[in-house]
Amino acid sequence: MPAKRDAILSTVLLTFLAIASYGQIASAQEAGRSEQGRSIFDLLPADAVTEQILPTPDGDIRYTATAGTMDLFGQTGARNAKIFYTAYTLPDAKTPRPVTFVFNGGPGAASAYLHLGMMGPKVANLGGGRDDGTTPALENNPDSWIGFTDLVFIDPVGTGWSRATSDAREAFYGVRQDAESLAKFIALYTQKNDRLSSPKYLVGESYGGFRSAKVAKALKDSQGILVSGIVMVSPMIDGRFLMTADSDPLTAALLLPSLAASELERTDSFSPEKVAEAEDFAMSTYLVSLAGAAPGGAEAEALYARVSALTGLPGQAVARTRGFVGSIYRQQSAGDGQVVSIYDGAEMAADAYPERAHVTNDDAVLDGYTRAYGALFAAYARNELRFETEMTYTLLSTEVNRQWDWDGRRSNASASDDLRDLLSVIPSFRLSILHGYSDILTPYGVSKFV
Repeated sequence: MPAKRDAILSTVLLTFLAIASYGQIASAQEAGRSEQGRSIFDLLPADAVTEQILPTPDGDIRYTATAGTMDLFGQTGARNAKIFYTAYTLPDAKTPRPVTFVFNGGPGAASAYLHLGMMGPKVANLGGGRDDGTTPALENNPDSWIGFTDLVFIDPVGTGWSRATSDAREAFYGVRQDAESLAKFIALYTQKNDRLSSPKYLVGESYGGFRSAKVAKALKDSQGILVSGIVMVSPMIDGRFLMTADSDPLTAALLLPSLAASELERTDSFSPEKVAEAEDFAMSTYLVSLAGAAPGGAEAEALYARVSALTGLPGQAVARTRGFVGSIYRQQSAGDGQVVSIYDGAEMAADAYPERAHVTNDDAVLDGYTRAYGALFAAYARNELRFETEMTYTLLSTEVNRQWDWDGRRSNASASDDLRDLLSVIPSFRLSILHGYSDILTPYGVSKFV
């Protein structure tokens, strides 16, 4: 009997130790720990709260700035991500203020672009021409949206200081997964800060515009939260209009006015009326020609001459591509040795590879001065917001972009139905779409058509 009892006790003890060991291993894995027992989450400090003042022509705005993180948990109850955010609120507001949640796009971009580029209480100063970035500085932003809404800038997982455990990235790097995770963040933020009764708005730029519609739908369907409105800045709405301007007549026609606007801007002759003329031509003569048989004779000469005049492209180049000018525009519209930006066709840079048939140059906007936003925000967070971390700030992650799950093909990704549903079932819901005329990556013509 004693031997049998000892055997049973030994078995129980070994089982207990195995369970305890498994629990320790699982806990370490769930926290994203390395073999040395350290976790990437250990580099993120506690939330930092500071009181700030923004001078404006209408008087000083006193606000509270919070730079911090929100924990997200998987189905097992284990933490699988931390999302970094920066919130600006007015503590002395007499009535419930709207709260606006802001994110950029990519996918893989942090929110510093909209934060320091347009909406936050501080704005980036990138030099006299505002297009250098070698000596970035911050200055007060009297046009900050803090004047009429509280702001929460969100860095999706994999960007900024937001991170997931190594085995949980698939739970965040995708259209559906991303929308659900951001909807969870917004739900948790509104609950923890007692903002459920505040009007809630979303702002997204580029892919972030697409994302905002998906997040609003996820908030409604999964979290029981209805948003009051969305502001899309240069949004992607339907993927089928991206990168198809060399083969699809409709996409080419919707792009042409932005190419014309870029040429007008570069030659200091821009006017809305001239762009409107380009729109009329694009959606009539130009579209019909591209969709039909190739024109010939005087008809072809007149068509290609008009496209050449609108875009600044050589007439021979327009004729060679039969009027599909999306690809050749970047390299040939600005003159020899220059290449234009797809983010702003009015901006040019020296072509580093003029001997190559296709553009392989870094983009003057995306890969140029706006990269300074990353280091500038990291310094701002440390020195003014008092969020001190040894983790580097990821402004734009190619890894996130490369691993993105489009739930099929990117060309089939669409937010149109989401917007229809939101406009249909939320009577007070409003949508605002903003574009630069010379944005040739997400042309304003596409949004007007959609």
